[in-house]
Amino acid sequence: MSPPRSERHLGDEQERGQPSFEYSSAGVPAEDVAHLMASIARRLDTERGEDDTLDALVAAAVDAIPGADSAGITFVHKHGLQLDVRYASDQFVVDLDTVQYEEAEGPCLHSAYQHRTVRIEDFATEQRWPAFAARARDLGAGSELALQLYVHNDDMAALNVYSRQARAFSDESEQIGLLFASHAAVAMAAARREQQLRIAIDSRDVIGQAKGILMERFKLTADQAFQVLIKASSEANLKLRDVAEIFTGTGDIPHRRR
Repeated sequence: MSPPRSERHLGDEQERGQPSFEYSSAGVPAEDVAHLMASIARRLDTERGEDDTLDALVAAAVDAIPGADSAGITFVHKHGLQLDVRYASDQFVVDLDTVQYEEAEGPCLHSAYQHRTVRIEDFATEQRWPAFAARARDLGAGSELALQLYVHNDDMAALNVYSRQARAFSDESEQIGLLFASHAAVAMAAARREQQLRIAIDSRDVIGQAKGILMERFKLTADQAFQVLIKASSEANLKLRDVAEIFTGTGDIPHRRR
């Protein structure tokens, strides 16, 4: 499912999030867009954690983008060798995105690596990805918008929005979709940073607890207790956090794995 060679070397010199070739600039009044984005921002601000944020993003996309029946965030890793459709409004999205992966073609990769939105007006007449289009039509899809969220090295994410009707997406849909995708990318990054920070704090806490138990039980200094945990981590071939969790949960230091 690798993108064409010409697509792999596109860097930041190309503007991200460009409209599709079907876009004719018949957009939405700025006041309406500002009101919509503010509403979405308030909705996402109530969520905590990456999973909750991305689930909320998918639901908000269906509500916000005119013509949308279903939406999903698809992660493609290693230039298409791995696919993750973890966040979807329904099974319809999972099935359609999986078809793109199985056929090694479709608008999802094109949108991400070409930095351009893709609008499929009618799956019945789509010629760019004939194998995907035929199977999507059989599944009941009428039209699609594929919007880039981010590309990082060999990984990318796209927001795929589907309708069961042909020609369901207009310039208004695309304009709102592009703004939504930009907002979603920022929200995703913030949620991921927050989750990583929470994991780091939790790790520090459990390691501190393990050190405290060792210090009390064996009358060690803080540095000596920490060295005991490091040695156990190396000998058992486990992460330091895992050693600390096992010790605080069972009272036993993990032994060397044979």
